[in-house]
Amino acid sequence: MALFQGVPAAVRGIGRHVPERVLTNEDLSRMVDTSDEWIRERTGIQRRHIAEAGELTSELALKAGRAALEDAGVSPNELDMVIVATNSPDTLFPGVAPKVQGLLGADRAGAFDVQSGCTSGVYSIALGVSGIASGIWRNVLVIGAEVLSALIDWSDRNTCVLFGDGAGAVLLAPSEGRGRFLSAGLRSDGTKHDQITLLGGLVEHPASQETLAEKKHFVTMKGNDVFKFVNRVIPPFLKELCEDSGLSVGDIDWWFFHQANRRIIERAAERLGIAPDRVFINLDEYGNTSAASVFIALSDFAGQGRLVSGQRLLLTAFGAGMTYGGVIYET
Repeated sequence: MALFQGVPAAVRGIGRHVPERVLTNEDLSRMVDTSDEWIRERTGIQRRHIAEAGELTSELALKAGRAALEDAGVSPNELDMVIVATNSPDTLFPGVAPKVQGLLGADRAGAFDVQSGCTSGVYSIALGVSGIASGIWRNVLVIGAEVLSALIDWSDRNTCVLFGDGAGAVLLAPSEGRGRFLSAGLRSDGTKHDQITLLGGLVEHPASQETLAEKKHFVTMKGNDVFKFVNRVIPPFLKELCEDSGLSVGDIDWWFFHQANRRIIERAAERLGIAPDRVFINLDEYGNTSAASVFIALSDFAGQGRLVSGQRLLLTAFGAGMTYGGVIYET
């Protein structure tokens, strides 16, 4: 974990887009053996937005990206790079980012995807900031977008209640004295790679009648193991990130945890000694949007008029791999 060096980078624009269709807990109770009370008690989620059939990740990403560009007052031909964080790309290749870059008409920009579980958004922000810091990029559009509903077993109540679809984006540019990303920490524990998986359709488990019958093409999760991992690893990691940045936990004004589960967020905040009113939570409305989570949370926070000068924000996530990371931003 380290401080960013070189050209300081800041958020110049924020945007998001979520599908119109809303799936409530009551809706799910008619699909699987569950209830509104059961879901709220265990996750804190009340509803989630779900893409219509044929609505692609690239479409959500494009709309969120355009919103961030408009917010920043930057045109697509000013972009140097488009980064899309996603675990549910339209296709394995081409990636989502080149499609979005082409649809935007960002003729001068490069484009690539980042796929690292739900931490993909935080990883992508750190990559974008690093590119600006080094001087190779100036305007970087970073998007988190997911249509995980296409990868969920809707008969499995342990996973289908958790996830939602959506996209969020930030336009990163040199700060010019207006805010800056201070530091980042990116880590992984690959010995826990079996805790969140989607195994079917690639080299290890090529698509076959057997992989379909065994439901290897859907997301699976060892929920209790994930909870234990996050509770053990994330609080000390975030404390270390603050200390390596010359800060204490108390110096952070707002905490943006990955919006996966209210219990996980509250337990981590409690272990760090963070007051509940300094933790931003919006998972009740969106569920777990994976790589899009931190972007949608930041967009909602800004949309409520709460993003003002002089704040320190910490954005953090964990995900399949098991990967985890965080970035600290000063407004």
